[in-house]
Amino acid sequence: MTDFLKKPYIPIAFLLCLVGIHAAFTTRTSRKLPSDAYIWQRQWTPAVSSAVTASRDMIHTWRILAAELDGHGVWVDTNPDSTVLAQGHIPVIAVIRIEGQLADWDEEKLAARILALKAAWQQRGIAVAGIEIDHDCATVRLPAYARFLALLRGRLGPGTIPLSVTILPAWLTSPALEDVLARVDDAVLQIHAVQNPQFGLFNPARAHDWVRAFALRRHGPWHVALPAYGTRVTWGTDGRIAAVESEQDRFMGADSGHELVAPPADIAAFMKRIEHAPPHGLAGWVWFRLPTEDDRRAWSLPTWRAVVTRQPLHAALSVRLRRPSASSPYDIVLTNGGNADSEAPPSIRIDSACPSGADGLNGYSLDYDASGIWLRREQPGLLRAGQQSVIGWVRCDRGTVRAYAGTDEKQD
Repeated sequence: MTDFLKKPYIPIAFLLCLVGIHAAFTTRTSRKLPSDAYIWQRQWTPAVSSAVTASRDMIHTWRILAAELDGHGVWVDTNPDSTVLAQGHIPVIAVIRIEGQLADWDEEKLAARILALKAAWQQRGIAVAGIEIDHDCATVRLPAYARFLALLRGRLGPGTIPLSVTILPAWLTSPALEDVLARVDDAVLQIHAVQNPQFGLFNPARAHDWVRAFALRRHGPWHVALPAYGTRVTWGTDGRIAAVESEQDRFMGADSGHELVAPPADIAAFMKRIEHAPPHGLAGWVWFRLPTEDDRRAWSLPTWRAVVTRQPLHAALSVRLRRPSASSPYDIVLTNGGNADSEAPPSIRIDSACPSGADGLNGYSLDYDASGIWLRREQPGLLRAGQQSVIGWVRCDRGTVRAYAGTDEKQD
């Protein structure tokens, strides 16, 4: 008997399983993955069209919210700018959002409505390269969801137009996920979610675990959806989410709720880690959502461009005092002169021997200690690249006033 035969027996099937698990995540060499982007705005304002034009040089495919079936079963269409889309010559995927709480719908009518929408878009000159269904249903409803996808796949016709779906991390342990994935040509794993303020809007460790887990479940092309926005979440007294505001025009805090942000540097680092050894089948990133100049909860366009194109990120935060007139209080102005949206400083010190009044604004509140007065940030929030915000005021009738964060100091 040889030495090999004397060694403990290891089943070949077990070895093959280990090889398969390793291969699912490490078979590809380092490479930069292409970026798609969701255009999720219900109204195509000039700012949306401008952002599409400014970003098309770095986007592989637009995934555009085409229609929504709300929780009451009401169908709402959007009206994209077909002229702007035609100018870019970029493939378009029409996304149909079905409210997750909607328990039942007429599958035949819904499939017919989706086909009619596709035909209407094509008649307007929009080259529809795919259909995507966004339905955040409960895990127990996945079998019914898979049944609808099979019907829709049949109505679209095999080999005619790709069908994709968005995937929730909560589904990853369900056996029914296999039936959903078997019905589609592409799948978009959502790794940004409002679950617990402890984890925030995006948690790199949890996101990496979800990507690894999905790589073992998906046997075909797939994408990962990355967040480029922030949101405000309000929890009820029972600990459950009472409201989510992701598209309101606010800056760094308000009177209630909890602000969750996706720091650009964290997203860039996550991309770099995944692209170092992309999992099998991962075809690219999908950004949620296209930033615009009037979308104050999204990243700024310069920051988004820097992350998508893998440029170094740098913030340049400074604090200065601005006095509109000799009789008015000093405004305390926070400015970001860099290319990266940045977390606002946690505190701003106000040095003055003569304050006759002061207060915080836009997410900052006034506080006191043995050294004097200072502004304390109450909520996390991003100050957009190239932007400024008045975060407080101080009144002084004599002497000198200074305001600074850390070692960065500006004096009027």
